[in-house]
Amino acid sequence: MNIRILVLAVGIWLASTSAAVAQLGLDVETGVVFPGYNDVRIPGTGGTLFSLTNELETDGSVFVRGRVSYAFGSRNTVSVLVAPLFVKASGTIPTAVQFQDKTFGANTPLEAEWKFNSYRLTYRYDVAKSEEIELGLGLTAKIRDAKISLSGGGGTSTKTNVGFVPLINVRFLWKASSTVGLLVEADALAAPQGRAEDVLAAVMLRLTDGYTMRAGYRILEGGADNETVYNFSLFHYAVLGVAITL
Repeated sequence: MNIRILVLAVGIWLASTSAAVAQLGLDVETGVVFPGYNDVRIPGTGGTLFSLTNELETDGSVFVRGRVSYAFGSRNTVSVLVAPLFVKASGTIPTAVQFQDKTFGANTPLEAEWKFNSYRLTYRYDVAKSEEIELGLGLTAKIRDAKISLSGGGGTSTKTNVGFVPLINVRFLWKASSTVGLLVEADALAAPQGRAEDVLAAVMLRLTDGYTMRAGYRILEGGADNETVYNFSLFHYAVLGVAITL
């Protein structure tokens, strides 16, 4: 048999097999996010440690996250997540604050902006998959787009950072029935320089073929401690999500 014909036949077979089990998914999540703690010191060595939640006041806000996924080969999933997060804080601090390149006097009315946008590419493999249980393990490449800005007394100082963070991805789904399930999903990793945890626990409800809803709780925690920045934060999410499989 001509080798070209053989290669072409194998390619067509692989393509048809992959197409038969491939699924495109869209996932949108919204709700309200509430701050737990958010402690800042910039620079990490020499700056003033202050809190955006204890000394200043940060209100809860509405959030939206979106994910596009591609499942193939029955056990493989690749996904892209866009998860913006932006909060504002205001108030006064009874002591002077050294932040970045400026000093803000004691009791100066302050306005702070805190941004932590996350963009993640994940590959996950289902190590267990049955009618009742799905367990997947994978890796996530995360790009963080962060900013902390402090304004007051006619001055403004801003610290920005864009960086790469590798994370471990875990997904566990228990199907209690044909319509109800419990989902636990996480991206997390800890190192001497810092840590990051993004964990969801939710009840899933299957509406029709290809459509599911979920409601639950998400926790986002982590931060970094180095010479240029010290920032550790915790956020609580009340979550409502919809997933569509095409």
